[in-house]
Amino acid sequence: MSVTEGSVRTERRGPVLVVTLDRPEAKNAIDLVTARGIAAAMEEFDADDALRAGVLTGAGGTFCTGMDLKAFLRGEAPFVEGRGFGGLVQQPPRKPLVAAVEGWALAGGLELVLACDLAVAAESARFGVPEVKRALVAAAGAALRLPARLPRAVAMEMLLTGEPIDAPRAHALGLVNRLVPEGGALEEAVALATTIAANGPLAVQVTKQIAVESADWSSDEMWDKQQDLVLPVFGSQDAAEGATAFAERREPRWTGR
Repeated sequence: MSVTEGSVRTERRGPVLVVTLDRPEAKNAIDLVTARGIAAAMEEFDADDALRAGVLTGAGGTFCTGMDLKAFLRGEAPFVEGRGFGGLVQQPPRKPLVAAVEGWALAGGLELVLACDLAVAAESARFGVPEVKRALVAAAGAALRLPARLPRAVAMEMLLTGEPIDAPRAHALGLVNRLVPEGGALEEAVALATTIAANGPLAVQVTKQIAVESADWSSDEMWDKQQDLVLPVFGSQDAAEGATAFAERREPRWTGR
């Protein structure tokens, strides 16, 4: 079933929620309505235990070209309180989110990719942060996150020149997990999300939490902080089910408890 909220469409594919930016006439640029639609989709995603992984993509052969400048000139700011630009960059979901990129992921569009956990891209896709070309700063996550996701010299070149890189280079540098022929990004991203969704949901969420939050942990506290998070997982019904299913040579039946 597909549900449309403003310019954002959601579709459930089993345990995977596909969230589609649906403004192809504007190259999926983000206005306030779209930002609110993304935020609503992320809230639905995190609140529903039946949904275990998500995919973010764009309609019409483009992922997203960033902020809608025409809407900006009308006085709109595509930010959601507590979630930031696009309703996503400052508060990504607790569950894994995969970007499926066709065409351009530009400016705020690349920053949406950086807010995701993994990325699948078509070979013809391109990634860029051209803000400095307009005397602006890539302040929705690229200046903060890109140097951690790419070799520093490459990130600095992208940020300071505003010039894009193509998908094969992004894949070779580790920004993109999987590279596919043009038109295949969504299906490959759904397949990747489905593989994630087959795993124990509590374990997946806590693993993501540790991977994200541990960057701010000191060496003195990291093991204690990790233990606080993992002990409930090891004592969960799902952990017992995982061991039992392995011993019985069958597929596990997760409950999220």
